[in-house]
Amino acid sequence: MAIGMVLIKCMFMMVLSVGFVKSDIDKDREECATQLVVVATCLPYVGGTTKAPTPDCCTGVKQVLTSSKKCLCLLIKDRNDPSLGLKINTTLSLGLPSICKTKSAISECPALLHLSPNSPDAKVFEDFNNIANGNTTASTPPAASKGKCTIFCNLA
Repeated sequence: MAIGMVLIKCMFMMVLSVGFVKSDIDKDREECATQLVVVATCLPYVGGTTKAPTPDCCTGVKQVLTSSKKCLCLLIKDRNDPSLGLKINTTLSLGLPSICKTKSAISECPALLHLSPNSPDAKVFEDFNNIANGNTTASTPPAASKGKCTIFCNLA
C-alpha cells in the first residue's frame, strides 16, 4: 500500500510540474499520471528488490499497454527524474512486457514520445529492442559481453 501511495505522489508531482505552455511530453505526463497507478505493484520488481513481478503487476502492465502504450514508455524515459523519487532499473522495466507475456511496444516508444532518433532516450529503447531481437550490433556494455550481467547492466 505504501508503494502505491509513493507512485500516486510521484504521478501527482508529474502533473504539477506541467507548465503554462505544454509540450507533447507534458501532455503525455498529464495523460499518463492516472494510468500508471495500476503498475504501482511493479515498483519492487523494477526497483530490483524482488526477483519477479507479481501477478497484479503483470495485470497492470497489460492494462497500461492496452489503454496507452506510451505511458509505459514515458515511465521508462523519466526513470532518472529526481522529482519522481523512484529507483527504476531500465532493463527490468523494458523487459516487463515479455516477462508478463504481453505484446510489447518498446520499438514504438521513440515515435510515441516524439523523441529525436539520435537522442540518448531513443537510444535506450533502440538498444534494448535490438538486443531483444538478437541484433548484436547494439552498443552492449563491456561487462555484459563478458557474461557478468544481462542485457543492459549499466542502464539504471
